[in-house]
Amino acid sequence: MAEHTRRTVLRGAAGMAVAGALTGAAARPARAAAVAAAAERSFPFLTGAFAPVTEELTSFDLPVTGRIPGDLNGRYLRNGPNVLGLEDPRAHHWMLGAGMVHGVRLRDGRAEWYRNRWVRSSQVTAELGETYPGPVPPDDFACNTHVVPYRGRILALQESGPLPYELDGELNTVGSYDFRGSLEGAFTAHTKYDAHADELHAIAYYPTWDHVRHLVVGPSGRLARTTRIPVADAPMMHDFALTGKYVVVFDIPVTFDAAAAGAGAPVPYVWNREHPARVGVMPRSGGAVRWFGIDPVFYSHTLNAYDEGGSVVIDLTTYPAPFDVASSTTDGPHAVGTARLERWTVDLRRGLVRRRTLDDRPQEFPRVNEELVSRRHRYGYSAAAAEMSVAYLAGDGNPPDRAFSDALFKHDLARGTAEVHRLPRGAAAGEAVFVPRAHGRREDDGYAIAYVHNPDRGAADLLILAAQDFTGEPLARVHLPGRVPLGFHGSWIPDA
Repeated sequence: MAEHTRRTVLRGAAGMAVAGALTGAAARPARAAAVAAAAERSFPFLTGAFAPVTEELTSFDLPVTGRIPGDLNGRYLRNGPNVLGLEDPRAHHWMLGAGMVHGVRLRDGRAEWYRNRWVRSSQVTAELGETYPGPVPPDDFACNTHVVPYRGRILALQESGPLPYELDGELNTVGSYDFRGSLEGAFTAHTKYDAHADELHAIAYYPTWDHVRHLVVGPSGRLARTTRIPVADAPMMHDFALTGKYVVVFDIPVTFDAAAAGAGAPVPYVWNREHPARVGVMPRSGGAVRWFGIDPVFYSHTLNAYDEGGSVVIDLTTYPAPFDVASSTTDGPHAVGTARLERWTVDLRRGLVRRRTLDDRPQEFPRVNEELVSRRHRYGYSAAAAEMSVAYLAGDGNPPDRAFSDALFKHDLARGTAEVHRLPRGAAAGEAVFVPRAHGRREDDGYAIAYVHNPDRGAADLLILAAQDFTGEPLARVHLPGRVPLGFHGSWIPDA
């Protein structure tokens, strides 16, 4: 098989889409109008709540309804794809849009500013008519999936190739970041930081590897350990799970397709019926992996995981099989059903995996109190965005009624109950991030914050909920000056 890199594999069609981009300001409105007209007809991930924004905004002293808690001092940041320079919607895939980070700065009960900034990869700087500073890193890409704090830095993340990009406190791109020169090759979109061990964990995959890599960044801030886990067919591993004892990897039937890559597919990963679905459990320090077969399913995101006696417990979101990450009928993923919240218990003594549905309502982007990553948790948070559910099901034509809900969820996993903060129709909700209250003692003593579209204003609000009064009125709605398209993941970056 010919050598493929992320530049040729995961950006082939995306690169063609922007290769002929017009940089003149006068040409942009006409081009944008033409793309929007075509997208309205066929491409759900370019319209409505997904429609990319075209400007970088800066706004100070934001208006607020309600009162921002005085102990919320920091920045709420969220990353997501925001395509730039698109010539032909047919060459677009939602997952390949250039990363744009949206941020709100809160301090002493005030919303000091809102900013949105593209991550400045070499391609983005060229499209914006700017100069890329310094040498271009290998597999360069405007990381669009996550943004996390790490040792005083802010890192935008992407899986399968690109190095993270570091941002400063005002969302300007500093440059690529390689963990003090210790990281070469692929990284991940979903790190797990264990605060007790002061370790940052990652699972990295790449289309030409015959393995995936468990990476551990130690207290020094450098890559301390790499463990190679052999796998067949180059599967996609978007997320993973971490407990106090184990790393858990999900080998699912979405695998690299060299023929699709050669044909210029934007995302050449396909549902592979011949690839067995399984869960792998490996000691955190490395060693042999134990594999457990499961029925075919698409594993999406981990809420959290922990050890329980001779078992590993994982709370996660899944889609029913098959799942197409690069549907030919839309410009994004295609599912045969909506995502739901499940609990998988890997019984290490009996050698089996028990699956149980915790909540079958459509929901995605599960989050936990980050202080409990890899430890037992009681509460979890997730979001339901109607436009996301409908877009994922676009190939079926008839989404179920439940798919048309916009809401935020708080799950009490000890009681098996869920509280629902319902939102008006058209109020598309992004991921809800939990922020602990200063000096709080209980796991849910804090706030759930999320960007939510305000259909009355045609712009986004930063919604701040009291986690212990989840269904009550928001503590505050911070009114942003523009839209925040539906995107991926984010973090609360507290002041030092």
